[in-house]
Amino acid sequence: MISEYRTGLGWDVHRIRAGLPLILAGVTIPSEFGLEGHSDADVLAHAVTDALLGAAALGDIGMHFPDTDARWKGADSLQFLRHAHALVRAAGFEIVNVDSTVILERPKLKDYRLAIRESLAAALSLTLDRTSVKFKTAEKVGPVGEGRSAEAQAIVTLVRSAA
Repeated sequence: MISEYRTGLGWDVHRIRAGLPLILAGVTIPSEFGLEGHSDADVLAHAVTDALLGAAALGDIGMHFPDTDARWKGADSLQFLRHAHALVRAAGFEIVNVDSTVILERPKLKDYRLAIRESLAAALSLTLDRTSVKFKTAEKVGPVGEGRSAEAQAIVTLVRSAA
């Protein structure tokens, strides 16, 4: 049996704005601010969605869920993630693992790591040992470090087995 491996890289950024919910992989984090976007602005779900689509050469999140479409206004980004996963599976791929990083100056996210990993793993039908989420600050440098935005990066490995 020959296996084909693919790797996809995802990245997303959203502006910070007071009064909005801060949502990461579907988990609402207590904070005085959230992220601004057409959907729920879940920067982590968006990065992983793009990584999945990229690994399978299926485009990007904007192609599937354009911010010009009113259907996606305020949408739960986990539906984007689930859709991308379904497309990847339809193309014959399975997820080997997801590794992701959220870059946000504050609030500290370490107490929410397990809940975020569990939500991400559940959305992708993965076990926790195949789902990694890390947190970094930008050391007060650039828009993230100045508290004006948040970023997320993700890398996904897929496998397609052929007999």
